[in-house]
Amino acid sequence: MAKFEKFAYKSLEDLESKIKELGVNLKLNKDLSPLSRGVKIGNTKTPNAIAILPMEGCDSNSDGSPSDLVFRRYKRFASGGAGLLWFEACAVVPEGKANPLQLSINQENIKSFKELVDMSNSEAKKACGENHVPVKILQLTHSGRYSKPNGKAEPIIAQHDPLLDPPVGAAGDYPVATDEYLDSLPEKYAKAAALAREAGFDGVDIKSCHRYLFSEVLSAFTREGKYGGSFENRTRLMLSTIEAVKKTVGNDFIIASRFNVFDSHPYPYGFGVDKDDCWKSDLTEPLKFVELLKKAGVNLLSNSAGNPYFRFPQVTRPFDTPTLNGEIPDEHPIESVARLFEFTRRIQHTVPDIPVIGNGYSWLRQFIGYAGAANIADGSVTMMGIGREAFAYPDAPKDLLEKGQMDPKKVCIACSKCTQIMRDGGRTGCVIRDTEVYVPLYNEAREKATAAGK
Repeated sequence: MAKFEKFAYKSLEDLESKIKELGVNLKLNKDLSPLSRGVKIGNTKTPNAIAILPMEGCDSNSDGSPSDLVFRRYKRFASGGAGLLWFEACAVVPEGKANPLQLSINQENIKSFKELVDMSNSEAKKACGENHVPVKILQLTHSGRYSKPNGKAEPIIAQHDPLLDPPVGAAGDYPVATDEYLDSLPEKYAKAAALAREAGFDGVDIKSCHRYLFSEVLSAFTREGKYGGSFENRTRLMLSTIEAVKKTVGNDFIIASRFNVFDSHPYPYGFGVDKDDCWKSDLTEPLKFVELLKKAGVNLLSNSAGNPYFRFPQVTRPFDTPTLNGEIPDEHPIESVARLFEFTRRIQHTVPDIPVIGNGYSWLRQFIGYAGAANIADGSVTMMGIGREAFAYPDAPKDLLEKGQMDPKKVCIACSKCTQIMRDGGRTGCVIRDTEVYVPLYNEAREKATAAGK
């Protein structure tokens, strides 16, 4: 590992020089044409190979319906020119919300979700032409140990974990979710998927990353019963849910999964980790899991890693500045980016006929297009995904595709302020590039957190 450094590259040549010095497998391609490729996913096709990854605003209405801020966010994303919009986390049960203002689709509010989809299509066509219709995926989730449906921790845990239990108040004899409770979830996901289809989405994501419930079940080595211990048991909930969703929505509706490849969390509590060193990955099980997802009928994948609620957030989102009281990593952010790219490469090579959307690009700022184009061109990924960059620079896809470059004055600077608002229990977005809306919301959330002693 090399010494941590902040981003300081004025030219592509500067960045290439640093990559060479670090000796990592990270390629850059000045030919951006691979980003223009349409991508076939199930029975539909994207206008290009750039995706907006699910970026949660924690700002829906209290009934789970999209608020004005949600409509504003997706209007910006849709008009920004991406070929795929991966809509943020939508809770399938009330007790599984990560915050009181998390999206949650139900029969009473489905009309507002239809309006959100229709608006996204309309804004995309208005900005990019009548033939530009982005593929739209809704992420379905259960927050598990990070559930806060009423604003305070109300964890639903799959297993006890000596490192993760104390911060959420689940230590000691705190109850573990029963097999019967987990048995009930596939039907809940299926109902939510049916509503998503009725609202006009092209598919749903069965979320299994960042140590939310389904992610934790994958690592439930110490759990007893049919959802713990063996690999077969730990993948049972995910596969049962996919089966239930497919049975409900049919084969012409996309089923996606954004899942953790590497938890960077000690065994026997982490998935995809070396048993002796949680900083080393062991992708034996994650790649077997990918093959099971393919067999089950999943037709879109997006990898992630780590646990942003715990230590080492650079594993999932390399940064320049950590959240308040956060640690500075013992590695260069380019090494963090390269690790994420390698995970994507391994997945894509395992299932070459399934589109895989990569992550980890935002830290590269105005140079993300060159990395995305290189990865697509050599078969390391099918689509380039952007997350935090979309908060800061929602029209980055349009600029890349039409101008061949991004504006350095508009890029995400990896300052972690969007994450800090979430940690403080507020509504989140880019404090630096979207100041009029999010500076007041940042200050409001910080003041409340400070008053609460956080």
